[in-house]
Amino acid sequence: MNLDSEMLIELAHTTMPFGKYAGRSLIKLPEPYLLWFANKGFPQNRLGQLLALALLIRTEGLEHLLDPITKPVAPSTNRLQ
Repeated sequence: MNLDSEMLIELAHTTMPFGKYAGRSLIKLPEPYLLWFANKGFPQNRLGQLLALALLIRTEGLEHLLDPITKPVAPSTNRLQ
């Protein structure tokens, strides 16, 4: 899998388009569901690539990589005058 920052951004902002978890962020899908997909076979498209990446990130405990992309930024206390 060729990993780049654009793919991480896409993963952070893509939701499941169908099924029980429709509307949920791919990175927030339950790990057993991602494992089920892995055993069944990921779709042969971009969604499948993103699901496989979500599983890899979840199983390796690397969810923190997406924190800067998914966490809201606190308002700055410095105001321009």
